[in-house]
Amino acid sequence: MQLKGTAQVIHPVILCGGSGTRLWPRSRADKPKPFLPLIGETSLFEQTLARSADGAVFAPPCIVTGAKHHTLVASQIDPSSSAQIIVEPAAKNTAPAIALAALRLPRDAVMLVCPSDHHIDNTTAFVDAVQSASILAEQGHLVAFGIKALTPETGYGYIKRGDPIGGGYAVERFVEKPDIATAKAFLADGGFSWNGGIFVFKTGVFLEELRAHRPEMMAAVERAVANGRSEGLVFYPDAESFGGIAGDSIDYAVMEPTTRAAMVPVDMGWSDIGNWQALRDARPRDSEGNSLTGPVDAVDCTNVLIESDGPRVSAIGLDNVIIVVDGDEILVTTADGAQRVGTLKGASAQ
Repeated sequence: MQLKGTAQVIHPVILCGGSGTRLWPRSRADKPKPFLPLIGETSLFEQTLARSADGAVFAPPCIVTGAKHHTLVASQIDPSSSAQIIVEPAAKNTAPAIALAALRLPRDAVMLVCPSDHHIDNTTAFVDAVQSASILAEQGHLVAFGIKALTPETGYGYIKRGDPIGGGYAVERFVEKPDIATAKAFLADGGFSWNGGIFVFKTGVFLEELRAHRPEMMAAVERAVANGRSEGLVFYPDAESFGGIAGDSIDYAVMEPTTRAAMVPVDMGWSDIGNWQALRDARPRDSEGNSLTGPVDAVDCTNVLIESDGPRVSAIGLDNVIIVVDGDEILVTTADGAQRVGTLKGASAQ
């Protein structure tokens, strides 16, 4: 069924990569979080593809990844798919990556930009939000998903809702990751949403705004595309042109300075699976709040995540603790300490 309010299908642009440090030791640099079956039988990347697989609503995806993960991407997409893959010569953050995709799509296409490593529990709510956002995008807005804030998170950016427009709202302002007191005030205010890094806009509108606010970046991406090469459905931007870009996120480069930002509110069971605590909370848990995977024996434990791919893990009387055994690496941390996993020597030495 065609989306209401728009005359065309939506073009998913999936940003795929990562260093693999925050979910170490399960996630590694050579096989980071997007490519792992962390929730359910398929990987987070495969689940991202599945959410936009309805051909009546979505065009084949455009996947932007690095050379290091190109083989993983190719191994997890349907061989019969018409998915386009863009192989970045270097990691330059999200704004140049999205610009590469935009320049490879029709100028009037509506893009849905998605990270490849998030979990969304309610696909229907996701598609409904895409519908609302696409209507605003057709009107020239650059639309962010405003995800319902459930807890005072300090690891997320926030969006302050402005005046109603169409099926969404103007953006009053974007706010960077707050301290805990500010996050609690945002939650109490009720007008703030989490910024999950999901966006919908027309390619031409995005490129106009990037040219206005980051002209050097725009010019360099254009050169990289003009001098790039195609091998079937795989496109390789010119490495020299792309390598000279001063990378930046779409938030800083476009969404914060633009006057055309809008947001659609959505409650879709979203998590960025940003650390082991977030993964524990996103997984099904038993009556004691435990998530146990592999040969695990937990007695009188509450709110623990324990998983092992080999040796049996036996735990007694633990609360809010995470234990992960992967090959010859073992992680033990409190849930609160999970945000610091990326600083461990094992994670940083990958």
